[in-house]
Amino acid sequence: MDLQNIKIETCIAGDIRMQYFKFGTGEKTFVIIPGLSVQSVMGSAAAVAEEYSIFTDEYTTYVFDRRENIPASYYIHDMAEDTVKVMECLGLNDINLFGASQGGMIAMDIAINHQRLVSKLVLGSTSSRISKGQEEKVEHWIELAKEGDAVGLMLDFGKNLYPEAVYEQYKDYFAETGKKITDEELKRFIVLAGSIKDFNVTDKLSGIDCPVLITGAFEDAVLDSDATMEMAEQLDHRPDFKLFMYNGYGHAAFDTAPDYQERVYNFLASP
Repeated sequence: MDLQNIKIETCIAGDIRMQYFKFGTGEKTFVIIPGLSVQSVMGSAAAVAEEYSIFTDEYTTYVFDRRENIPASYYIHDMAEDTVKVMECLGLNDINLFGASQGGMIAMDIAINHQRLVSKLVLGSTSSRISKGQEEKVEHWIELAKEGDAVGLMLDFGKNLYPEAVYEQYKDYFAETGKKITDEELKRFIVLAGSIKDFNVTDKLSGIDCPVLITGAFEDAVLDSDATMEMAEQLDHRPDFKLFMYNGYGHAAFDTAPDYQERVYNFLASP
């Protein structure tokens, strides 16, 4: 299968327009909800498909963006409901669902409120509620975006998401990417970043009735490892719950850990 020429498609579900791409030919369905980003993940479709190439034979993988026409006030639950409407429009069911960072928040909301849709759930570097420290980090990014400092935003983004060695290696790339970010992308980012305010589903995690894998990183500079442990405390009494903590890969362990995709694949393949 050609993973270098992935078609970007748009699903229209009522008043929702949402871009997505898919790859693989398997009968099982794997859905990825990416984290908060300044630029759409749709521009990285080939890289994502290559990263998750292990899934192509057994799964058809869908990667969803946030809706195109986002309202001025938009929250995690809204994003979850919009994503569900699009998945239902595409006829998806019995979903193996993976959400990273903000995408994990969306995935949690879906698994809690739409249990029939989700057969297994993977959460990466995420949090079931937003603490004051986490909100302050995101607020700083919002302020940089409001000031139009796209380069500063991308550099701070990279510094917090990745291990120091990775950040230093790609520092110039982050800066160059920042120079290409448009005012419209910054405006969209401000709304999407602000969506985490008041997010808290900690006391609802027990309502998830499918097997769950949570992965985190001890050096998570964005949502911190305590957030991962708090979620684990709500689920660790269950025999179908698994937790794995990475050391040395930072918040974006889902991008940097070399065994990450295999770990997710093995969890989904387990009985």
